[in-house]
Amino acid sequence: MSSNPVLTKVALITGAAGGIGHALADAFMASGYTVLALDIADKPETLDCHHYIQADLSRYTAEEPYARGVNLQIFRLCNGRLDALINNAAIQVIQRVETITREDWQRTLNVNLLAPFFLTQALVSILAEAGGSVVNISSIHARLTKPQFVAYATSKAALSAMTRSMCLELGQRFRVNAIEPAAIETEMLKQGLVATEGAYEILKDYHPVGRIGSPNEVARATVWLCSNESSFTNGACVLVDGGISNALHDPT
Repeated sequence: MSSNPVLTKVALITGAAGGIGHALADAFMASGYTVLALDIADKPETLDCHHYIQADLSRYTAEEPYARGVNLQIFRLCNGRLDALINNAAIQVIQRVETITREDWQRTLNVNLLAPFFLTQALVSILAEAGGSVVNISSIHARLTKPQFVAYATSKAALSAMTRSMCLELGQRFRVNAIEPAAIETEMLKQGLVATEGAYEILKDYHPVGRIGSPNEVARATVWLCSNESSFTNGACVLVDGGISNALHDPT
């Protein structure tokens, strides 16, 4: 007696060329997914995935014909099946209120907020058919922030709010959750700290666990949110922050 073949689950990961993106691709590959990776950059030699889509998510949100082309690539490569959409791509503009530009704001909102929405919207039908999951990689800046992060923090706060709202409409078709990481050891983090001597050690020690997080820890939490083990978790914004969100910074 023949049995039905087991279909491989499919995951689409945006921002795959970065540090967290690499870890996400590795984790989903290790969990048996067919991985579609998307990024504006050329495919890194170190990135392991089944298919790579080079796309500009800022253009994706602003230009409908361009978006249709990207969507066609996704549908063709995933062969009409999508179990996990991981909206990880983000840009971080660090500018003071007095100097941040309209272009800074628009690019930040396009990539960090609008692209996750329009990708989810475009892929609703195949996510629903698979009973899949969307995970938005938000940030601790959605709750707690610091000077010069106004655009980034606003975009991430909106992304977390969008996660909660979308689960109300889509929750019976597929789940929508978010992860809000604190400091994660990526090149972007290191570059942001290089100008201040000792900043890395100060930031590390300020986390109650005594260290900065790893991209693999974000990736493992994301895989869990896409698994049946988290089947009752919907509309959640999960902190992966080493406890730093509980720390009161008191300069006195």
